Amino acid sequence: MRYIRNFLILSFVFLSFTAFEAKAQTPSNGLEKKVFKELIKLPYYGVFDHIAFQIDGDTVTLYGKVFNARNKRDAERWVKDVDGVGRVVNRIEILPPSGFDNTIRRQILATFTRNGGSLYRYLQEPNPAMRIIVDNGRVTLEGYVSNRGDYNLANILVSGVSGVFGVENNLIVGREER
Repeated sequence: MRYIRNFLILSFVFLSFTAFEAKAQTPSNGLEKKVFKELIKLPYYGVFDHIAFQIDGDTVTLYGKVFNARNKRDAERWVKDVDGVGRVVNRIEILPPSGFDNTIRRQILATFTRNGGSLYRYLQEPNPAMRIIVDNGRVTLEGYVSNRGDYNLANILVSGVSGVFGVENNLIVGREER
């Protein structure tokens, strides 16, 4: 009986965090919603990728950095198929393969899991609220956190990871207001 109760409590906590993540990055207008929906469905789009977009009429400009070259191709192809999109400009950069950067990525995840308290919830799939971009030892944090404490904690923990040369914290505190 105790196991069932603990399972139910953990399920409730997980679902409440997941609901926050989904709300955190939901765009407001019709075409934005359609493009956003396609991007988060990319099968290999994860916490180490960041794709953003800008809409000008029927032209969608994709930008950001991805860990996997397939995400760049798939993002363009999937967004082209969205109703209302006439043209896609793909300015997504592919991060160079690096064992050094992969080590930093693993260390950041481990640090967030061990010492981050509430930070790990921002990394939950399928639509993480926080994205971690590692490029030649330089870390960029993108996305959303719910409070200033999480913003500061993420910055402090990433700065303390061995091999990190610099941290650019682009996290937005609070829900996205588009």
